[in-house]
Amino acid sequence: MQTPLLSAPTAANYSSDRLTIGAGVAIFHVRTERVVVCYHTLEKYWFLPKGRKNANESITTAAEREGFEETGYRNRLLPIPIIHKQTDPDAGHEPFVTEAVWVQLLPLSAIKQYLLFWYIAETVPQDVELSYDREVGQDSQTALPSRVYVPPPPFPKRQTLQRRIDEDTLIAEDGTRKTYEPKWHEGTGVNEDESYYRSFLLTVDDACKKLGRGVMRDVVRKGWEAIQLRQTEESGSEITSP
Repeated sequence: MQTPLLSAPTAANYSSDRLTIGAGVAIFHVRTERVVVCYHTLEKYWFLPKGRKNANESITTAAEREGFEETGYRNRLLPIPIIHKQTDPDAGHEPFVTEAVWVQLLPLSAIKQYLLFWYIAETVPQDVELSYDREVGQDSQTALPSRVYVPPPPFPKRQTLQRRIDEDTLIAEDGTRKTYEPKWHEGTGVNEDESYYRSFLLTVDDACKKLGRGVMRDVVRKGWEAIQLRQTEESGSEITSP
């Protein structure tokens, strides 16, 4: 699979009134090796969810929120092993990070610039979905509609990816096992254009074919390769641990 051409480093200056900052996300259901992809039913194209961040909102929160609003799937950033140029935290090196895997500079007009960060996320487990029902109180008169965005708890710092995958294997009363299907929320779009969006959980290969050539496809590719690498590194660590 061909990687998008990398741009040469550049120097540019933009005042706040001419700069829009946004975030996008590839949301994986790791248990079934699928990723969420959107389809614009009016304009007939496939894409990953993305959009502008709100004022005073962090870029990472914006990525998760846009992912939820445009796909209907709650999600949270997934720490993965990627090469990056950020400094380590004071506590020391962390092998898995939630840094952007791609950044794009896209012109909005002759004088306005769009700065877009792409992240990797996962669908949330069943217990997180159920916690929204309890905390929001959907059975009470003061219930908020399920489309209202509330940030999920982050991926547990000490949890392995395999243990997270196991959470999506449910055991019925008769002892049979089944895979948890991520809950899809209807009507999460926030404007008329987003009412034309439809979201689908596709295999990684199918998603890459739908997205065509470009950065979005490579976001999926890099994300899935990093997920597989994390699984390999964690399984190797368990074998060598005393």
